Amino acid sequence: MFAWDDLKVFLAVARNGSTLAAGRALRINQSTVQRRLLALEDRLGQRLVERLPSGYRLTELGTAILPFAETVAAAAQGFEDQLAELARDRLGIIRVTCPEPIAFRLNQSGLLDRFHAAYPDLKVEFVLSDHYVDLLKGEADVALRSGDTDANVLVGRKIADSLWAIYASRQYVERHGSPRAVSELAEHPLIGFAESMRAHRISVWLHEVAPDGAYAAHNTSVLGLIYAAKAGVGVAPLPMSLGDAETDLVRLFGPIPALTRPWRLLAHPDQRRTRRVSAFFTFITQEADTMKAILTGQS
Repeated sequence: MFAWDDLKVFLAVARNGSTLAAGRALRINQSTVQRRLLALEDRLGQRLVERLPSGYRLTELGTAILPFAETVAAAAQGFEDQLAELARDRLGIIRVTCPEPIAFRLNQSGLLDRFHAAYPDLKVEFVLSDHYVDLLKGEADVALRSGDTDANVLVGRKIADSLWAIYASRQYVERHGSPRAVSELAEHPLIGFAESMRAHRISVWLHEVAPDGAYAAHNTSVLGLIYAAKAGVGVAPLPMSLGDAETDLVRLFGPIPALTRPWRLLAHPDQRRTRRVSAFFTFITQEADTMKAILTGQS
């Protein structure tokens, strides 16, 4: 019998090319990686890797068994995921991913209190991110998401529209005036997402309408855009649900049709059939008016 820990080390070395990198990936020290790899080779009576000055390279045997080791790894991961899923189901935990400002508004609205009162054996836990958390990998159970989705894989329903407009601080407008239309955006310092979020529709749109625009600030979250706009450094596209709620900000124009996207409640089909996720979907559907106000800022 092969020890899974030894096989896991072999996979890490094959994937990372060195025992040092493998140790970092597994969060164990390099000497442990080397010891376990040698233990596996001793059981086989043959070498799985060649030790070169530039790193490690698989031998013919190592290359031959790699796909089978990958299959074992996938099965082990599936086993761990299923155990975690059973534990969450037993505890009634629903992991909901959404942008941080939406989680704040959900909590402030009292909607979550009503959900927990209606389903006292269930509990919502947030996975907060402005990036898409991968439902297919089980990183969350439910997503509140606007924009492009994995529509061919995930299931769900539209619950509102994501409306965006252009904002600046009152102080900025008093000192520098304001753009009155999209065509004037390039005349003002812009606030947008960082390079790591260049695929976000806001980044794409700003590049299209103001390709020569100068940026006063880049951020990796919607909250970051809000803080920069409130600081008075420039103008920013913001969700109307958040921008309109900031007394320090002025909506210059909008909503902008090109930025409008549907808000959807989404889940993986397997998760959608669980009792806890089904209960959450049912509750959100019943609270459609409240959700619309939370997500759009409009009643």
